[in-house]
Amino acid sequence: MSTQLRVATYNIHKGVLRDLFGLRRVARIHELRARLHELDADLILLQEVQGQHERHARRFEHWPREPQDVFLAQAPGLRHTFESAYGANAHYLHGHHGNALLSRFPIVHRDHRDFSDHALEKRGVLHCVVEVGGDPVHCFVVHFGLLARSRERQLDALIDWIHRSVPAEAPLIIGGDFNDWRGQLSRRLCDEIDVIEAFDSLRPGMVRTQRAVWFMRDRLADIGMDVEPESLRLPRRVRSARTFPALVPWLRMDRIYLRGFAVRDARVPRGPGWARLSDHSPVIADLERGHG
Repeated sequence: MSTQLRVATYNIHKGVLRDLFGLRRVARIHELRARLHELDADLILLQEVQGQHERHARRFEHWPREPQDVFLAQAPGLRHTFESAYGANAHYLHGHHGNALLSRFPIVHRDHRDFSDHALEKRGVLHCVVEVGGDPVHCFVVHFGLLARSRERQLDALIDWIHRSVPAEAPLIIGGDFNDWRGQLSRRLCDEIDVIEAFDSLRPGMVRTQRAVWFMRDRLADIGMDVEPESLRLPRRVRSARTFPALVPWLRMDRIYLRGFAVRDARVPRGPGWARLSDHSPVIADLERGHG
């Protein structure tokens, strides 16, 4: 037997975006909710979710009364709902925002940690355990900082947290806005906690090339030539999708990393309809998990 599920990650920019000319802010939260439910995802990992914003509540007509994670969990027309979990990253006089998880499966555990590296940038990671087909699946919703050294320290903390709290055999999903447009974190993450990146797993060209190199090493050994192993290790660059800015995606900011799942498909919705909702594009991955 196998379990199939769809996972998405999305930085929603607090449900507010500037208009085409950049002159005024426009609330997009109602349209954003409708589009999120159209994804038909089972797990949605969200960043920049507004837990409270008194100014927006006064300024925008029909601004949700409840926190955005609760509002987004309710389908338009209330046909079906998600469970939701929220962790605040940044607090200010008129409210707070952070990370959230929407889940069609029971959320049996939740924890949120402050990953802020300095006073000017408030960041955090939300950890939830959801029960999928009787198995606990660990989900980490990530929003890392803008500075490279901050991201490195935040990655150190994330890897240490996972090593300490997630069993090595447990299925694992890590998704969010890593702000890692240079791709400097992915290789460490993949190597140290044995995860794959959703888009990278669908492009196995590097794996085939590395196997060809190892084949040549073995043939050289057969004729008595000894080659240093490190000289045969190709540089590894984990490939991910371009998601920012949403109107013309160029930077690779948002990712989904996995352990214990096979990736059947991965994609990024494009077009003006999505670009009017947030400055990031969502990432969607269709997964499959086998059961013995």
